[in-house]
Amino acid sequence: MDKNIFGDRLKQERTRLGLTQEAFAAVGGVKKLAQISYEQGKTLPDAGYLVALSGIGVDIGYVMLGVPASDDLTTDENELLIGYRKLDLRGKARVLGVVEGISEPTTAQLAKSGERTSHMVIHGKVGQQIHGDITAPQTINVGRKKKSPT
Repeated sequence: MDKNIFGDRLKQERTRLGLTQEAFAAVGGVKKLAQISYEQGKTLPDAGYLVALSGIGVDIGYVMLGVPASDDLTTDENELLIGYRKLDLRGKARVLGVVEGISEPTTAQLAKSGERTSHMVIHGKVGQQIHGDITAPQTINVGRKKKSPT
């Protein structure tokens, strides 16, 4: 078992539950320095520590093996996960591309990437309607271009 990966997963579970290292360590019956050592991947805890953490909702299967408890997944999510695991590397890349392509990015993600968050909607005789956050300079031209005399 890779101690660093274990430590990362343990920290993810601690932050998911909203606990400090000190509070998490207390639940597991260890000192804060031991908790830090576990999260940094320097040492591995004993079984008693893990049993104590499971009592407050830590997903021990995820921490140990990287596999989240399927009880937390809906039937659709579980089906999707099972199908995803059967795919080769190329298939997994395609699925992730589809998910990314159909997911609506948040305003924060768009602002970070520098993309504009405005959407243009045109209906009937309305020239233009802008919906969304405008974070970049905008130019709005109204009317047609004038024909040049020939």
